[in-house]
Amino acid sequence: MSEKTFELPTTAIEAKALSPSSLLIYSAPKTGKTTVASFLEDSILFELEPRGADFVSAVKVQCETYEDIVGYCKKIRETGKPYKYGILDTITALEDMVLPLAGKLYRDTVMGKNWGKLEDGITDDPKANVLKLPNGAGYQYTREAFFKVLDFFTGSFERVILLGHLKDKFITIDSKEVTAKEIDLQGKNKSLTCAKVDAIGVLYRKENKTILSFKTDETTICGSRASHLKNKDIVLLEEIDGNLVSHWNRIYID
Repeated sequence: MSEKTFELPTTAIEAKALSPSSLLIYSAPKTGKTTVASFLEDSILFELEPRGADFVSAVKVQCETYEDIVGYCKKIRETGKPYKYGILDTITALEDMVLPLAGKLYRDTVMGKNWGKLEDGITDDPKANVLKLPNGAGYQYTREAFFKVLDFFTGSFERVILLGHLKDKFITIDSKEVTAKEIDLQGKNKSLTCAKVDAIGVLYRKENKTILSFKTDETTICGSRASHLKNKDIVLLEEIDGNLVSHWNRIYID
């Protein structure tokens, strides 16, 4: 093996990416996340919530368990990754969906080998919940299971869109209590997911437009590494002459 040489750059290296390869969109329920996503061409939507996508026409699959997600992703990889975009609807639902996997991961440890079994010691107890472990120990395994499935999903597409629910929380700014917006995920799942993605936008409606905002402030978690989205409001969907017109080309410019 030849020894690697470490050459220091003397000029600026051009950016390799223009559009986000991973996009997190969150909003209040019934704002139109799934509808907007259904307009994205060359995509497949993984529906994790019951009947969530029943009212939209889209290339989609229903996933009732984390095994469904993994199974469809394996098939996508086996067939040469035929979709450019993978849409997960919703990442909030994924947290609950991976609980059985989190239990399996805990049972793979020395401490947890006998956990979550019925009296016969063999059959899994359907009521066992790893989050009920003492001292919050189960969150570690839930987090591991969450990213194990999420990373496998992400690796199955060139670009991914993660849809999630909005959660309001109260914070204090200048001695005043205000409402802040954030993605509805558990502690480290939230912070690590936000760190992983290239862009985070809050979706809202205004009159006949559905708008994705990347404007960040003290009360809203959002933003973008892509320069054309930074601190911008992007109209993603609007009604023109009675027809819905999407503008995903304003997000994906290459």
